[in-house]
Amino acid sequence: MKPMKPLEPIRKGSEEANTWWPPELGQPSVSGSSDGLRYAYFSAKHRLAVDDGRKIRLYDTGSKDISGFSASNGRDLTFQTADGAKKLSSLKLLEEP
Repeated sequence: MKPMKPLEPIRKGSEEANTWWPPELGQPSVSGSSDGLRYAYFSAKHRLAVDDGRKIRLYDTGSKDISGFSASNGRDLTFQTADGAKKLSSLKLLEEP
């Protein structure tokens, strides 16, 4: 059996360095930031991760297919669905990671 080779350091700008959501979610369908909030949407898992700079929270998106995001005042995240604009508070908050 060969010895394990040492891990390479994470480089700034690498995928691993930019991953702030729970790793078990994999790669998001879309991620971004707006007005002080970061978000990552995982359409296949029906999850939305939101980082407000203090906590990361996970939401269940259910059957909603999210197509766009916006934020105002650094706290009011809204997203677009086939049924129109929805507020973050319309989603079920899951346990915080």
